[in-house]
Amino acid sequence: MSAATDDRAVPAHARALAGRLSALFGRDVEIVKQLNDAHARLARANAQLYPGPAPDALQHVHWQIHRAFCAYQHACEQRRQLAVEVGEIAQQLADALCAAGWSAQQARHANVHQLAEPAP
Repeated sequence: MSAATDDRAVPAHARALAGRLSALFGRDVEIVKQLNDAHARLARANAQLYPGPAPDALQHVHWQIHRAFCAYQHACEQRRQLAVEVGEIAQQLADALCAAGWSAQQARHANVHQLAEPAP
């Protein structure tokens, strides 16, 4: 293990930032599940339109599509906001690691899940 990747070379502040990023990546997984669920709901509702639902079922299908689309839009917005937060924290982490002697490339390729683990 090189000095730059040695656990002792990771400042506590950088370790805390890596922990925040690791948690945010977990949140992203949950948002992707929401996106996939909304997409599946849209596809199921859309499939009900062909070969054509009974006229009295059109309103029900319309609301299924509307609710699924709203859920999809909401998850997209959550993911956009998460991306901004991830970008800001990732930059802070890279800066902290570079200040501790890591190269910019090492900082960019650091495994945040490993960095987030407590020092031995």
